Amino acid sequence: MTEWSKDLVLSRMARADETLEDAHILAKAGRWNACVNRLYYACFYAVSALLVRDGLSSSKHAGVRGLFNKRYVKTGKIPKDLARTYNDLFERRQEGDYIDFVSFQESQVLPWISKAEELIGYIAGLV
Repeated sequence: MTEWSKDLVLSRMARADETLEDAHILAKAGRWNACVNRLYYACFYAVSALLVRDGLSSSKHAGVRGLFNKRYVKTGKIPKDLARTYNDLFERRQEGDYIDFVSFQESQVLPWISKAEELIGYIAGLV
């Protein structure tokens, strides 16, 4: 891996941590849709860092998701229960951002926070 790639991995992991912190702030404020958005992006940045580590990338969110599932989940490098978090947040973020009248509730979102933390922590151990 080049020095630039190493720097990019570190940058994306830092961004994942910062975005996860944003999700906590939004949760405390009861802003559940925005919290889901930030949880998804926190995981997205971590998954993107993992892809960069291995010389992979995609310009589309669905492409990142596809590479993640193909290269890491199906091969057993990432446990399926952790991967489910990223895949679920991908769908929930789409709903919350683009579908009218979607309103997430505290009881739905709070479990996703700890699951996102677990996934990001797992990826941090790999990169």
